[in-house]
Amino acid sequence: MTRLFSLSLSKQIFIAFVLAVIVGLLFKDFSLAIKPLGTAYINAIKMVVVPLLFFSIVSSIFSFSDPEKLKRLGLKTIGVFLLTAFIASLIGLSVGLSSGTLFDWDSGIQIATVYENKKVIPNIGDVLSGFIPSNIIASMADGKVIPVVVFSILLGISVIKTGASATPFKAFIVSANDVMASLMRIVLAVTPIGVFAIMASTVAKFGLETLMPLSQFILAVYIGCLLHIALTYSGLVYFWGKMNPVTFFKHIFEAQITAYSTCSSYATLPVTTKVISENLKVEKGYASFVANIGSSANMDGCGGIYPAIAAIFIAHIYGIPLDMTDYAIISFTAVISSIGTAGVPGAALVMLTVTLNAVGLPLEGIALVAAIDRIIDMMRTATNITGDAVTAFIVAKSEGLVDDNLVNDSLDYDSLDDDSFLEESLVNEGFAGKV
Repeated sequence: MTRLFSLSLSKQIFIAFVLAVIVGLLFKDFSLAIKPLGTAYINAIKMVVVPLLFFSIVSSIFSFSDPEKLKRLGLKTIGVFLLTAFIASLIGLSVGLSSGTLFDWDSGIQIATVYENKKVIPNIGDVLSGFIPSNIIASMADGKVIPVVVFSILLGISVIKTGASATPFKAFIVSANDVMASLMRIVLAVTPIGVFAIMASTVAKFGLETLMPLSQFILAVYIGCLLHIALTYSGLVYFWGKMNPVTFFKHIFEAQITAYSTCSSYATLPVTTKVISENLKVEKGYASFVANIGSSANMDGCGGIYPAIAAIFIAHIYGIPLDMTDYAIISFTAVISSIGTAGVPGAALVMLTVTLNAVGLPLEGIALVAAIDRIIDMMRTATNITGDAVTAFIVAKSEGLVDDNLVNDSLDYDSLDDDSFLEESLVNEGFAGKV
């Protein structure tokens, strides 16, 4: 047992993941009974994430000593986010439209006769205007992350413009950031337990037989995400980042497996920042900046690929024909969703309503995919986290913010895990790094 806990965090998480699948299949009652442990873990992450997000973004912004560099990096980062989101939506449409040859989505599916949707579906204008908080305290209390991100960015820029008189405020932000990092480190200490409880209860609830009717839809989303990773992300890493994609993915595996297990970009945020800054050798200030912004505004899996496939799937099941205009609307709303999807489990379902509403598809169709959303969310979130790392690496590479000593053609992965994540806090070492 002592030897088990002496392993690195990523290895503990992987072991917990494998054991959870076995226990979930063999001991269903026990697995369902421990679900509250997983819920408690996710709640703890949510408890910390908003203040951590606020302090880390503000400190990351004013750590950039050159406002022009900040502007240039910001534009490049958002540009890559939008580019990959657009490509993701096209991949989602392509996979969805291949349903006639690759998938038989009618087989075994029973449409729910009753579906109550009590959510108010906003239009695109309301979504975009909602990015600007009218009351930042209320936004923080309600967990509305996008307004918090916008406010944090503006506050960080204001600190830069204020100059020397903002020094005491900067010291407070840096100190508060360190305190929140310590709190997050405490929460991360129980990540393997949380992952085990979440995965075991998920496997016990859905099993293998109950997933068969929707297995092809799950397969379609997984294919879309894997294609995006293999083609879009690998291509950017190889041609723009000048790195072997296989080596790159080995560097970020720790974040990918955490994202796949927790289904939360926020829960994975500290690990994402760690692999970007320590494994990919991206400058720590920019690594923190991209990881934080990306956890809210770079959702290729949840907002790009998934809504496109799901919309075509639902239209197919209900026998509703779609034309080229509909596909264009689906692609546009998918891109918008990809930069406004909260990085918490299940948020993609809410954003799916925007896409369905935009092309006039029945919102009752959400009932078809809601039951298996958790399984799909695993791959979506792993895709999102991969996109954050790719964006951080290629933009940093273009700005000379990557350590030239990074080895491109080989990697001793075990050596990356020797330093315990619990002993060296990422944030204490670099959330307020200098550029």
